[in-house]
Amino acid sequence: MPSIVAIGDLQGCAASLEQLFDRIDNTPQRRWWFCGDLVNRGPASLASLRRLMSLGERAVAVLGNHDLHLLGIAAGARELQSADTVSDVLAAPDCKALIDWLRHRPLAHHEHGHLLVHAGVLPQWSLEQTLALAGEVEARLRGPDWKRFLRDLYGGKSPTRWDDRLSGIERARVIVNGLTRIRLCDALGEMALKNTSAPAQAPAGLMPWFDVPGRRTADTTIVFGHWSTLGLKLAPHLVGLDTGCVWGGKLTAVELSDDPGQRRLWQIACPEAQRPGADG
Repeated sequence: MPSIVAIGDLQGCAASLEQLFDRIDNTPQRRWWFCGDLVNRGPASLASLRRLMSLGERAVAVLGNHDLHLLGIAAGARELQSADTVSDVLAAPDCKALIDWLRHRPLAHHEHGHLLVHAGVLPQWSLEQTLALAGEVEARLRGPDWKRFLRDLYGGKSPTRWDDRLSGIERARVIVNGLTRIRLCDALGEMALKNTSAPAQAPAGLMPWFDVPGRRTADTTIVFGHWSTLGLKLAPHLVGLDTGCVWGGKLTAVELSDDPGQRRLWQIACPEAQRPGADG
């Protein structure tokens, strides 16, 4: 496979990203995958977005829950929270271009046997279904009614378990939660979205989404972030990269490989931008 370096949750820590780039040989052929949560909580959301945009087609970035939160604010569907650090994006002269770029990012990307998502994949979904369901939401975000879609998306509660019979906005909410918020679920795939604990502290009956028996994407290598209490997770079919950069942890990059034993790892120690919260 070509040289692809996957990078964990950035969350507006642009200086840490530049330090990471300085550590890695930036050959013209190298491509960059970003696991989502490109913005928010860190000190430089605007600089982070502009830097990623400058990479052009060399970069693939999937949407995380914080990126969708920013889109929701821009659409009038969400309010700025006290811990948010996206005001620089909203006040920028190129805000429209930045928001348009962001809402055209995918929710899932598959290439060379690797599936890139922000949080995970519901155990009931196959690879093909995951990509198709992501495409349903991507089409709405990229369409002319994207603001109305986000107002509806954030306008109510959603089911916590997938059902093929779901339709409309409830269907979209489960897709979004499955790809951008899941950590723990039960053996039937019921999401425990409010629980952010590490696997060892999970309540009885809950387990990491990737440990659910019979998960249909078990033979696909999934690259993901979102779960800072999980930390670095490298296994034959898993590459978990959220190592808490914004919380004073590390920004992690892994060069992907068909052979898990040939993966290369880089990490940058990061200054604490915020104290750990409930939905990092």
